[in-house]
Amino acid sequence: HTVVRLTQNTATCITVIILFNMCVGGNISLLMQAFRKKFIIPEFAEFAEKINKIYKTVKNQDEGKVANYIPQLAKFSPELWGVSLCTVDGQRHSVGDTKQPFCLQSCVKPLQYAIAVHELGTENVHRYVGMEPSGVKFNMLSLDDDDKPHNPMVNAGAIVISSLIKVKHFMNFVKRIAGQEFVGFSNATFQSEKETGDRNFAIGYYMKEKKCFPPGVEMIDALDFYFQLCSMEVTCESGSVLAATLANGGICPITDERVLSAEAVRNTLTLMHSCGMYDFSGQMAFHVGLPAKSGVSGAILLVIPNVMGMMCWSPPLDRVGNSVRGIHFCQELVSLFNFHNYDDLRHFVKKQDPRKQTGDDNIGSMFQLMFAAHNGDLSALRRFSLFSMDMDQKDYDSRTALHVAAAEGTHSLFFGREDVVNVLKDYQQECRQRLEQQIDAEDPQKLSTVERQL
Repeated sequence: HTVVRLTQNTATCITVIILFNMCVGGNISLLMQAFRKKFIIPEFAEFAEKINKIYKTVKNQDEGKVANYIPQLAKFSPELWGVSLCTVDGQRHSVGDTKQPFCLQSCVKPLQYAIAVHELGTENVHRYVGMEPSGVKFNMLSLDDDDKPHNPMVNAGAIVISSLIKVKHFMNFVKRIAGQEFVGFSNATFQSEKETGDRNFAIGYYMKEKKCFPPGVEMIDALDFYFQLCSMEVTCESGSVLAATLANGGICPITDERVLSAEAVRNTLTLMHSCGMYDFSGQMAFHVGLPAKSGVSGAILLVIPNVMGMMCWSPPLDRVGNSVRGIHFCQELVSLFNFHNYDDLRHFVKKQDPRKQTGDDNIGSMFQLMFAAHNGDLSALRRFSLFSMDMDQKDYDSRTALHVAAAEGTHSLFFGREDVVNVLKDYQQECRQRLEQQIDAEDPQKLSTVERQL
């Protein structure tokens, strides 16, 4: 019996080891990053808690109306609200209704444009579509001076882009961008799109008259494919991976597969930044400063380059067709964190930077700062300031770099702070005198020892 039990225990241990190797084998690099705290967001749990707080704050927004001009969209509850994020190194967080499928609608436009550029190149794609903001509503019958759609983010441009893409493999391509996570199709929405798409048919015929389509393309086929693309479904969770692949330069952070070319991603993010939010694009660029694309399903695809992708979804829309809660979430996010493209300018208002290392790394930076102040290394101090190091951080004795510089006579490094330096020097001198008087009163022989310490 003992031999049998030992054999069973050994078999169990071997099974556990095999399962462990299966789980860990493909994720060694991920685990190494975790152990070394080398993730793009080092303190991810703390960051996730702050995302949850923003989510709860924004949830109280009850403005906007659910889109009803496409019957299938009108069926969604206005109470639905979800946010998911995926970092460029695979960290995930979701809060709210993040497993509920919804249609991409116009959020598919940057994806189809990226795939077209990936397959055909920038020059070939922009023979048929421009790259300027239109200045008019997304569904207007409007072309630029060259009789081309203004950009790929308006309906006219997206319909033309649809005519450039190979139909057969588009769904599989999007699944690869989403790391093989959920990407579906709503046939009911597709039928609704066709039945209520009079404006899009008008745009199609107008562009056919102006010869906007490539030779040999049937306009009706391009429109039909465009309606299919708008009817593709994702969840917040799979949508965040789509955004993260764009944030990661075309490499899916879940599978590490190069899905899109760097050129395609760069072009896509540029157009999302300038044209992605309908008539709110200028304000979005101004206040949020990040590439984004909205859809009338209530989705907002948000990209923070080199950091993470996010998908926000809430059906109630504002007057220009953007999710009310989604817009507020983006604004709150950038108000708290320095994700705006221009938040890292010198002398700008300091915001929280979740990309910064904490703990041992903070101690290391503090020692570097103190050492530079001690030695009068002006170039090092300037470099630290340019890289947004906290110049007021304190050591174990609550001294700042300015204290050290004043004590070592290198205070001239801190231009414009002479008044502070003088106060510190006066305070140091006063403390010295008081200490000497106190010690002298107690034991005059201790004075020489104190002088050496000072």
